[in-house]
Amino acid sequence: MLGLVLSGLTAFPLQRELEAVTSARGLDGAATTAHNGLDAWLLRVRDGLREVYGRYPWMAYGTDWLAFAHLVLAVFFVGPLVHPVRNVWVLWAGLIACALVLPLALICGPIRGIPFGWRLIDCSFGIFGAIPLWYCLLLTKRLEREMRNPAS
Repeated sequence: MLGLVLSGLTAFPLQRELEAVTSARGLDGAATTAHNGLDAWLLRVRDGLREVYGRYPWMAYGTDWLAFAHLVLAVFFVGPLVHPVRNVWVLWAGLIACALVLPLALICGPIRGIPFGWRLIDCSFGIFGAIPLWYCLLLTKRLEREMRNPAS
């Protein structure tokens, strides 16, 4: 839930965040081609957002909806927090979503020209997102067994 909320909240101010990060790294007037690694990536994304938002400001509305979707998905996980056994389906849906991150990143990434390393980072969200969900699923199964067979 926390990861979804943080992802959602940080997706609203993308351009301001990138401007702040590149400024903090001393890259204010830097060109993308003058750097390698992380700095080049930050500058490329910053410059892309500048260009797209400058020419087509309504495109930011798409990332607003992306952010909103993260917040809405986080709300679904309140169910398993309150009544895990009854809402175990949310955990399964979350695991399925995590699994689907991999083919999405590996299929759509090349179509959109996303470098392979970036696609692996995207895949890691699915993998690391599945770990707490799997653990919660195991705890929920244990709780369900205990509810069926209470200790005398």
